[in-house]
Amino acid sequence: MKQNIGTTDRILRIVVAAPVFVVLGIVTGPAAPISWVFYVLGAVMLGTGIVGFCPLYAPFSFSTRSRAAAAAARQH
Repeated sequence: MKQNIGTTDRILRIVVAAPVFVVLGIVTGPAAPISWVFYVLGAVMLGTGIVGFCPLYAPFSFSTRSRAAAAAARQH
């Protein structure tokens, strides 16, 4: 599993997207079915941000990771 998420993308997922989805889940009401969708999306954003790999990027060969960072990782 090759990393395909850059630093800025990871920070946005962890610091912005995950908390926003959790807050949306709380605002819609903890028992509402849509709130669980928001919680799952928040968990996915947090998980992909931590791991550095987005499965939705892979089929399209998309990457927000800089080429310099990818090249440096290959050398180690």
